Amino acid sequence: MLIDTKFSDIGTPRKGKVRDIYDLGDALLIVATDRVSAFDVVLPTGIPDKGKVLNQLSLFWFGMMADIVKNHVLESDADRYPASLRKYAGALRGRSMIVRKAKPFSMECVVRGYLAGSGWAEYRENGSICGVALPPGLRESDRLPEPIFTPTTKAEEGHDEAVSFEQCAAIAGQKEALELKELGVAIYKRAVSFAASKGIIIADTKFEFGVADGETILIDEVLTPDSSRFWSARDYAPGKGQDSFDKQIVRDYLNTLDWGKTYPGPELPASIVEKTAARYREIFEILTGSRLKE
Repeated sequence: MLIDTKFSDIGTPRKGKVRDIYDLGDALLIVATDRVSAFDVVLPTGIPDKGKVLNQLSLFWFGMMADIVKNHVLESDADRYPASLRKYAGALRGRSMIVRKAKPFSMECVVRGYLAGSGWAEYRENGSICGVALPPGLRESDRLPEPIFTPTTKAEEGHDEAVSFEQCAAIAGQKEALELKELGVAIYKRAVSFAASKGIIIADTKFEFGVADGETILIDEVLTPDSSRFWSARDYAPGKGQDSFDKQIVRDYLNTLDWGKTYPGPELPASIVEKTAARYREIFEILTGSRLKE
């Protein structure tokens, strides 16, 4: 299990909730650790191979979407990394990638095809999501008439804030906002069609885009259990919440504790860790049709 990375001779990483990012000068090394967060708190217990699932599943989707939009991946085979990194190949293999530097857009591009999560809460209150009016009488987990683009701002701490398309355009520019919407919806639709052939519903997902060499590219992670809501089509039953292939097992366990959802987070018992790890591996194998590379 990889919770932290320390490759002292290549610098100090910038740490996200899951990823450690090293500046290589003309590129970045992104390492997906096994850290898990819940309620915006990174927990002290990791989930074995979670980082490998996120990394390898992202690579799978990056390849599938390459004709829609270019991405930031330069190399993902640790045995072909520069010499300064190859000595760490054991730690990096299967959970890292070297990527182009890009200037990220200051928002996350959320695309929703079903009514769930914060979208369901907003719909019940307003009959709309991020300013997009929806038909009355929809139930929780209902499929929407068409996928909708519901961007959010990116918060360094705490929760992202949902914004309307008009607010998105004010932040990114009208032309850029239209491009992000078109790319996000196109990627989502292709992924939905593919996943359906595997018996999986993608209820919603979020993408990040950046600009490199004057063009918009897809960056960060793509269509993973941390960025998407995956449901079993066989078990799908609208009118209630659905069982997701993600860290919901962790959230459900934490909700049974007398914990204020602030740092420090509690340790997770082995049974919860094992069930969550199995859930991540399961969705990877269903979607890719292959086993996780060790």
